[in-house]
Amino acid sequence: MTIRGRIVAILVTGATGNVGRNVVRRLVEAGAEVRALSRSPRPAVLLEGAHAVAGDLMQPESLADALKGVDRMYLFPVAETARDVVALARQAGVRRIVVLSSGAVTAGFDSDFHLPVERAVEKSGLEWTHVRPGEFAMNKLALWGPSIRAESVVRDPYPDAAWCPVHEQDIADVAALALLEDGHCGRAYTLNGPDMLSHRRQVELIAEAIGRAIRFEVVSRDEAREIYREQGGFAAENADFLLGFEDYSGGETDPQAPEEFDPTAAGAVPTAEEVTGVPARTFAQWAHDHAREFLPD
Repeated sequence: MTIRGRIVAILVTGATGNVGRNVVRRLVEAGAEVRALSRSPRPAVLLEGAHAVAGDLMQPESLADALKGVDRMYLFPVAETARDVVALARQAGVRRIVVLSSGAVTAGFDSDFHLPVERAVEKSGLEWTHVRPGEFAMNKLALWGPSIRAESVVRDPYPDAAWCPVHEQDIADVAALALLEDGHCGRAYTLNGPDMLSHRRQVELIAEAIGRAIRFEVVSRDEAREIYREQGGFAAENADFLLGFEDYSGGETDPQAPEEFDPTAAGAVPTAEEVTGVPARTFAQWAHDHAREFLPD
């Protein structure tokens, strides 16, 4: 990709993540020179056309080589080192940073995780865009995938809890546009899926996608927490927050809050369509895209 006759290199941090790898693909398809950064780069898992580079956002100095000659950067959020990473990027000549942030910033819930990254980038004087997804549809694969694969069941305490899960590809599409095109700088885009869906309806859509019945078993919050802790990984790490035992910053919460929350009070929620001009992907489409991952090996 060239701008005013010069080749533009784009560094994608967190390049093997659910969003990052899709950002890499979009940029490569657009003809950009892409450097895909991860702690242990494995070229085989990256799209052909991207250059795999090593670096760890927790160790900013490790990014020095990857940043050489880079004009734009997609920044995975690591609050602890954001100021140092952004300072290094500026010193290296980076002019534009697109941040993977969170809809929790828009809602005022996040002051510790994504907000510090946004502020570090804004204070740098560089061009910036924040991409703020709400609930990731991919979370349901991490939470429900193991029990669906093993038993064709989902155990959840909130069958009627509803929100608008967003497809990771929609997030990546917005990030890629902000990296490639002008007109997005100084903007914060909050992204959701197009449909308000209860947990029960989400399970029904996954069942339709995989062609198998899935039983929905209502359990208590305490039972769900034990299930997630036993699963390990994302489910265990986020069990207390996702089940309402703690708030976004790790503090104790009102146990009645999840039951009192009315998602319809938010009105129409923003989606990727406002940025891309293309209808946002539905949860049904996401379920079809990931159907194989819900089936036994």
